[in-house]
Amino acid sequence: MIIGGTAWLVLEDGTAYPGQSFGCADQAAGEVVFHTGMTGYQEILTDPSYKGQIVTMTAPQIGNYGVNAADAESNAIHVEGFIVRELTRQPSNWRAETSLSDYLAEAGVPGIEGIDTRDLTTRLRQKGVKRGVIVQGEADLVAAVKRAQQIPSMEGQDLVPSVTCDGPYEWNGTPGVAETSVTFRPQPAVAPNEDTLSVVVYDFGVKWNILRSLRARRCEVTVVPATTPPEEVLEYQPDGVLLSNGPGDPATVDYGVEAAKHLFGKLPMLGICLGHQIIGQAAGGTTFKLKFGHHGANHPVRVLATGAVEITSQNHGFAVNPNSLEKSGFVVTRINLNDGTLEGIRHKDWPVLAVQYHPEAAPGPHDAAPLFDRFIDMMRGAPPEIAADA
Repeated sequence: MIIGGTAWLVLEDGTAYPGQSFGCADQAAGEVVFHTGMTGYQEILTDPSYKGQIVTMTAPQIGNYGVNAADAESNAIHVEGFIVRELTRQPSNWRAETSLSDYLAEAGVPGIEGIDTRDLTTRLRQKGVKRGVIVQGEADLVAAVKRAQQIPSMEGQDLVPSVTCDGPYEWNGTPGVAETSVTFRPQPAVAPNEDTLSVVVYDFGVKWNILRSLRARRCEVTVVPATTPPEEVLEYQPDGVLLSNGPGDPATVDYGVEAAKHLFGKLPMLGICLGHQIIGQAAGGTTFKLKFGHHGANHPVRVLATGAVEITSQNHGFAVNPNSLEKSGFVVTRINLNDGTLEGIRHKDWPVLAVQYHPEAAPGPHDAAPLFDRFIDMMRGAPPEIAADA
């Protein structure tokens, strides 16, 4: 680990930002995006949806509460690199087990601090996300620009195989962490005397708090690999199926789309983030790449049926075209108030819901957490319009 050595962030358009290295003193390459949350950096680092990306935090000081095992969202760091304005070297929090820099170093992930993150964020907002590299020392910046330009575009990339599980498993809590140490616990939606429900989760890059949120509502959770045939899922005889979040271009996840088509009308289904995009495509819709994506914990979403506004956590670079769903049997339930993009759909007759944002986000706003309650209601027989519009 080197803290304070010279490092550079170099973008494909030739822009170069000098800074100081932290974490692992190595190279990194990926799509550079920005995240507008003030907290939650460990959730971001361990979110499989960030595979292939270098993440910039817009909040000026990052790392002040450290890192601990209970807050991980997967068993590894998935970002390619991490960018901050000012790194807190000595965390101050009773839950901290290590520092952010040590956490990155152990995982072999480079970080860079001291760059003008405000200028970088403005550039990405105005011109769109850019491919970029983090290089160390007295680097050849011309060569770094060429390397950035050679990074494959996120469009056309299926990154799910790199993050999905190797085989099916039962989820019984965060590996290696006592349940009492996990502080975020949504309130159970069912009475203690009601029967438990069983849910099969398609792992396209699932965040552990999705699984925790189901378990908190007394669901038995089985996680299966992304390419699991739908016939095999039906053999579990679950009460419902959840399609998880994940990285890459949703248009490449044809195996997920085919599975969703097969399961439509057979079981209650909930899609989150990439799962939402997969359901949209299974309905005959199309997806497109956003200019700079939605990455933050403060995105306002309107529930069309009630007019309520939910503040949501989001992480995605693609979206479903609502016009492509006009003859699909699906209706729009939610829209993003920042840019009008599609945030939620449900089927008119089948028990199928999907949202683009992350209702499980932790830390993050909990406005959308009741969506899991609606999924529970739907598995217990509630009509989809009641479940979706509540």
